[in-house]
Amino acid sequence: MDSPEHDDYVPTFYIGQHESKRSRPVTDDVVRRAHECNYDMLTAPITTSSFHERVLALFDNLDPDSAPTVSALTMDDTDLMPDEMTSHLLAMVSPWIDLCSPDPVIYNISRQVLHLEIAYAAFCGVTNVILPRPKLHHGDLDGEGVVQYAYSVQEILNIGMFVQVHIRLHMIDDPEAVDENMGDDLASRARLKYVDLSPSDAKPKVDVFGTWDAWNIIRSTCNYNPRLFVALDLCQPLLTSSNQSALEVHQALLPSRSQSRWHCEPLRVLIYSITAFVPNQTGYPVLSRVHRDLLTKYMRLRNPPWILLSDVGPIPGIERLEPFAPMADGDLPPVITADVFPLPSEAAKQPQKHKSSKNQHPTPHLDYLRQLQKRQPPRTVLERYGAGFQDYLQTPLQPLTDNLESITYEVFEKCPVKYEWYERAIARALRDWEEEGKAASGPNGRVVIAVVGAGRGPLVTRALRASETEGVDIELWALEKNPNACVILERHNQTQWQNRVNIVRSDMRSWQGPFREAIRTGPDNEELMPGPPTSQLPGMITPIDILVSELLGSFADNELSPECLDGMLPKLNPSYGLSIPCNYTAFLTPISAPKLHADISSRAPKDPAAPDTPWVVMLQAIDYLSTTTNPQPQPPSRSTAEDPKPNILPVWSFIHEPAPSPAPSTNSHNTRQARLPFRIRDRGVCHGLAGYFEATLYPGVELSTNPLTMGDKSADMMSWFPIFFPLKVNFPPSPSPFPPLTAFPFPSPALKPGAESANERNWKRDKKTPLYLPDNSEVTATIRRCTDERKVWYEWVVESWGWNLLIGGGKKRVRLGVSEVGCSKGVGCMM
Repeated sequence: MDSPEHDDYVPTFYIGQHESKRSRPVTDDVVRRAHECNYDMLTAPITTSSFHERVLALFDNLDPDSAPTVSALTMDDTDLMPDEMTSHLLAMVSPWIDLCSPDPVIYNISRQVLHLEIAYAAFCGVTNVILPRPKLHHGDLDGEGVVQYAYSVQEILNIGMFVQVHIRLHMIDDPEAVDENMGDDLASRARLKYVDLSPSDAKPKVDVFGTWDAWNIIRSTCNYNPRLFVALDLCQPLLTSSNQSALEVHQALLPSRSQSRWHCEPLRVLIYSITAFVPNQTGYPVLSRVHRDLLTKYMRLRNPPWILLSDVGPIPGIERLEPFAPMADGDLPPVITADVFPLPSEAAKQPQKHKSSKNQHPTPHLDYLRQLQKRQPPRTVLERYGAGFQDYLQTPLQPLTDNLESITYEVFEKCPVKYEWYERAIARALRDWEEEGKAASGPNGRVVIAVVGAGRGPLVTRALRASETEGVDIELWALEKNPNACVILERHNQTQWQNRVNIVRSDMRSWQGPFREAIRTGPDNEELMPGPPTSQLPGMITPIDILVSELLGSFADNELSPECLDGMLPKLNPSYGLSIPCNYTAFLTPISAPKLHADISSRAPKDPAAPDTPWVVMLQAIDYLSTTTNPQPQPPSRSTAEDPKPNILPVWSFIHEPAPSPAPSTNSHNTRQARLPFRIRDRGVCHGLAGYFEATLYPGVELSTNPLTMGDKSADMMSWFPIFFPLKVNFPPSPSPFPPLTAFPFPSPALKPGAESANERNWKRDKKTPLYLPDNSEVTATIRRCTDERKVWYEWVVESWGWNLLIGGGKKRVRLGVSEVGCSKGVGCMM
């Protein structure tokens, strides 16, 4: 397999241009000119300034006791038209509305404007719209209007049935951030009886997860609608002291904890404004290291987000409609390329020369991103192997009841690490056997090795190679129950293995062990030709010295490795016999995985067992909810945006060593139960448990899918993806959190008065949602491995805990919520 350094994959950056105050309509000529500059898309306001002025005038001239109605759009209210260019546009909903307003009149007007704009955009064939950020602060009211914002989003998802809705959000919630529409919007016109604007001595605090909390309410209200996405604004203004470096500012804006959280959400758009860039020594705009690392991380997602450059300058030549616009292809002049990636702290100290240089590109921000696109680091082996499988749900194999196809074996055999490690383990075992002078069970002192579940024979090849490397003679047996795979084994034995392997067509649980014909010996005990068993020279079954298997699943034991090996362990050499692997341990940790939750929820109507199935999945868009304490901060020049380390706890273990004969008559000894506590520092939503394993093949040779140890024990191993135990929470029927529409001050223009919306109907049903975890809480995961002598399955439940402060001091631990019991018995592994 080629090394990552030879990976010729170049990610695709879809980059668009956005102007918050676009001065001219977006016509076919404008779109064509943008494409000539190497932009992929443009944003366009749905309505014009004329409509803006008309709505503000409606409010300013409003009788407080009247019910305002925003009339339908006219020709002067919009420049958007249904034509071919709409496929290249992201339509922008008016940023001056306030769907979170505590003033019912402003909320109603904003809601009407939203409905009118979405309906018209859908009529024009627009497929992507971006909504303005929910306004989280109104005087002393914090986050009070998010529910009504969410309700409005739910409504427009039913208005534009083919429209993808993107909610524009900052990465963190900074109450002191300046709103670019302040003074020209509806929010500033809120009446004082609804908004308390009195000054407060308490300084508002930055909430790292404040905007995520708002997003969680919106997407939960909309039932994880697959047409709802995040447009993440990475150009948030922040009030900072003059002596703060650019790097420190960007690190404050992009904390690693928040980066990890947004990484697991349905990101569709990343918005960069001119404030996100810093000049290098040539005066050329570049991103800080923090921004570059974040961009690289997000662009590795299975569906990488689009990039919007906001207010970085107009499209060149658009005013004069010049015949040619220079293309931003990322091929920067040498004087610029040499210094295009300095540290921001270095750039701040460098003289701003060449600022008016002839080398300055007309679209420097776009040209820089195109250059950054070409300089993306190569993918890892695991990323290359798993391309297309990220966050894709796969049902675990049933190797005991199903005969695998050749293509399945072929996929397993592509992993070079696993089989290399198996060969190391066999070689070390043979070397130790020879050095310690252990008595072997085979003829003439040959070590008897049995490969059980041999498949197409990769472990057989490795065992023969280890024998040759160590110079230790072996007698090799290959056991396989799949009759189709046995044909391949027999062919390999004839063409590759020189008939050195004893092929046995049998289930390992019913095999009696290595059976050989009677061995005839000469006067000096030399071995003669074997003959058939007779009453004087009967055949014999000999013990196995080394038992080799690759029966592990994503959770170690989920493909019934313990049950399969139970029948083989009594056949091991009672003095020195060993199993490869000799032991393995399962691990768990709670995760937030909204994409997986949405996928499982969409399958549930046709597959009722989907919420109770432990899924094999290459986890990518997830966030670890329980993490270790952050390390000591490093100097700014060395700081990097490293992800917090997850707490991944051991669940249970299985050990395989020689066992007395016969094998146990029941399977109760293979049941397990564990209860695992996890500390939760930051609020989040638990969608399930991620499972991993570590296995010791032979002392000193280990395999691991545990993210904490995989790099040290078996880096780049790709034979197993993690397992995901989905979580569901059952709430009894409860009243809708939204009042009936007749209780709102004014009726919705999209719904008949008194009608019940789809959102209200959803809330009146039994709700099954993930488990919300507040800051500084705890999670307890309880999981059991069960059996009824016919199959093996898992049961799991998650509890959340918090603390109540007691009068007189102290605190009491209280249960905040508990999930339904997940039970995979319906899809359990058959024995």
